[in-house]
Amino acid sequence: MNPLFAGLFDDAAIFPPGDLPIPDAVKAHRERQGSALAPLLGPFVCPLARFGELTEAVAGGPKLAVSLILASPEDEPPADPAVDVVAVEFPGVPAVAAGTLPAYAEIPCGEVTATRLAAVRDAGVRLKIRTGGVRADAFPAEPELARALWSAVRAGVAFKLTAGLHDPIRHRDPLTGFEHHGFLNVMLATARAVQGYDIERALADQDGERVASAVAGLDEVLVKAVRRHFVSFGTCSVAEPVAGLLRYRLLPEELR
Repeated sequence: MNPLFAGLFDDAAIFPPGDLPIPDAVKAHRERQGSALAPLLGPFVCPLARFGELTEAVAGGPKLAVSLILASPEDEPPADPAVDVVAVEFPGVPAVAAGTLPAYAEIPCGEVTATRLAAVRDAGVRLKIRTGGVRADAFPAEPELARALWSAVRAGVAFKLTAGLHDPIRHRDPLTGFEHHGFLNVMLATARAVQGYDIERALADQDGERVASAVAGLDEVLVKAVRRHFVSFGTCSVAEPVAGLLRYRLLPEELR
């Protein structure tokens, strides 16, 4: 398995537009954990408000690794013997240093500034950026996302993205007309930021073969640097990004 994609897909199947019921989403996640796709999977993503539903769905089964979305940095993740909270996510930057769990502070893409990134770093947390949603204005334009990613890399802050990244390559959705970022574009842009190059062009490129070829050509040092910064992204469909990687021959055929 290419280390560039290890643990890349945080399973957000219960969020729009997927909106799977929690029992169905847990069942599908566990089936993937028992398959050849397991190395690609990050944690199951769940909001604190639905933790009770989650504990009912996982009762009696093996422990489920969960990234828990809190309403604020001050919330404490609850304990349950069948749930292993491996990360937390919350809006805004905590006023004091975070605890021992990996934590992601969500900041609107256009508000990712050097000052706010310094606060993120000082709090010992990571950055979370929303890259899509159910409205057109939820999708940041290339220059806006480029500034945020560039600033995060230069500040040495790790980040995760969420929403809108089902496809590897930037494209316009024919049904909604929304312009979606591609997660391979983000990977390439992160690599270019590490190298000190302009990254807006990498985010805007809609030539799938060219972007995939550039990503496939990243050397071992750059791969490690990219994943040190770009930790994962939340997706309500693991199947779609996997299919995209297969389409560009970036995963072995046996994963079909």
